[in-house]
Amino acid sequence: MAIKKSTIQYAGMPLAARLRPKDLGGFVGQEKIIKPGSFLYKAIESDEVPSLILWGPPGSGKTTLAAIIANLTKADFIEFSAVESGKSELRVVIERAEENKRLGQKTILFIDEIHRWNKAQQDALLPHVERGTLILIGATTENPSFAVNSALLSRTKVVVLERLTEEELKKIIKRGADELKVKISDDTISLVAHLANGDARSALNILEACSKQGKKITDELVKEVIAHPNLLYDKTGEEHYNIISALHKSMRGNDADAALYWLARMLVAGEDPIYIARRLVRFASEDVGLANNSALMLATSVWDACKNLGLPECKVHLAQLVIYLAKSPKSVDAYLAYGQAEKDATELGNLQVPLAIRNAPTKLMKDLNYGKDYKYTPLEDSTGQEYFPPELKGRKYLKSK
Repeated sequence: MAIKKSTIQYAGMPLAARLRPKDLGGFVGQEKIIKPGSFLYKAIESDEVPSLILWGPPGSGKTTLAAIIANLTKADFIEFSAVESGKSELRVVIERAEENKRLGQKTILFIDEIHRWNKAQQDALLPHVERGTLILIGATTENPSFAVNSALLSRTKVVVLERLTEEELKKIIKRGADELKVKISDDTISLVAHLANGDARSALNILEACSKQGKKITDELVKEVIAHPNLLYDKTGEEHYNIISALHKSMRGNDADAALYWLARMLVAGEDPIYIARRLVRFASEDVGLANNSALMLATSVWDACKNLGLPECKVHLAQLVIYLAKSPKSVDAYLAYGQAEKDATELGNLQVPLAIRNAPTKLMKDLNYGKDYKYTPLEDSTGQEYFPPELKGRKYLKSK
């Protein structure tokens, strides 16, 4: 059963859980949202927390804020995992919340990773939030605009958490070292903070893993424990789309160096090279287009190379293509022209094909004047021949050059 009253007891738990503060005084980072006098600070201190969506990257303090609320609130605080629980478990929570309401007690339901709940599951929760049966606190690493139903989102306040700075992480790492009773230099603390990439949980996990190898933590031990930085990159999340957008815009802006960096960010973080190649094929037509028709041929060749070679060999093919596309002249004429043609096709319906350019494989079709007066361009002057339906006569989609 994934439903439990939060007890906030950390014995035997990972270091990241044991170090969670019990009040806002011990909370590190997120000064904008938890400083004295802020909306969230006053709501927690007065035990008047409304329904919230805590949105931020991994290790930014979402669960810690929930733990602080659990410790300070007089409400019945229930933890609920979106990964492990569904509508049947939610029914049990609702029954408990309704009973609490009859007794005059508030219920706070904390749903971790709320973005993993589908629309039907979120819809099942909505009426109970609307009626005030319970207060919802959802935590998500995904943009709530896409991850949370609009109706549910409109009944909550979104609190945005930012990734922690290295200075903030250093404070947390020092606390962790004291808790574990290990020796670690300031330089090594800086290294762990850098490798954690803004994620407090990752920093403490690195520290805890190192502590199991001895009571002195060195740079060499840290590098042995973690092979490479924990890059922030979720293949299905917002950062995924942010980085592919950065790659596109860098190439569009003719900055090959920046484009290479964003390509490397994706590949180092484990992105599928086929996905990248497919997006580059699209870019070759959408952004380079008629300005350099060879771009599409190179892009499809690199796509084939990625499928046939795989990693790590295809990295250089992708790099070559990214540089080529960034340095190529750009034209969106084909992209815009098709968009206009598609608009006409959608809005004007099934306009008739002119009789002259219809095929006439049967006698009946010929008798109905299919193909009559058609001018065969390779053998005769076809000037004045109309290829558009009458309603679109003279329409121009391509810009004149």
